Amino acid sequence: MKLHTKLLSLVLAAALLLCLPTALRRIEEQIYPCRYAGVVEGYAAAYEMDPLLIYTFVRTESGFDPEAVSSVGARGLMQMTEETFEWIKTKIAPDEPLTFDDLFDPACAVRFGAYYLRLCLDRYGGDVATAAAAYHSGWGTVDSLLNHEDYTGDGKTLPSFPYSRMNHYVEKILHCYKRYTELYGPMS
Repeated sequence: MKLHTKLLSLVLAAALLLCLPTALRRIEEQIYPCRYAGVVEGYAAAYEMDPLLIYTFVRTESGFDPEAVSSVGARGLMQMTEETFEWIKTKIAPDEPLTFDDLFDPACAVRFGAYYLRLCLDRYGGDVATAAAAYHSGWGTVDSLLNHEDYTGDGKTLPSFPYSRMNHYVEKILHCYKRYTELYGPMS
């Protein structure tokens, strides 16, 4: 009987060890989801960017809550302010009857947010960290920092971020993007 119990315990332990990686991956997929895949991947293709980067910003900005509103009134999945929304609307949807409330629609939020992220990436030479700082704090703030030798070595990117909120945000983006890439592999 004892041999039978030990053998059964070993078989159960082996089965558990075989299932553990799958279970852990499913947990990570819940922590780093790819919700709104059709919308995200469609705009990633349209704006020629890695969809994992868009998922990163959506997760960081709103936790995938399309109804999210920040303390400064930014809205939607990618947390855009009304001023930025109106500016981008003149660029990509001047004749569409969109309002700031439309940012609660995931498709509109990702369309506008991904476009703005693309502009940030283009403006800062594709550097994700500097683009994230600009997405968070605005081009004016980042451009001002780039004009000071104390903050930049090349005048085009920021290797460090002097403001604690900006630094925290950029670290969150970089960590999240790394986890998405490790979990899902390159998608672009």
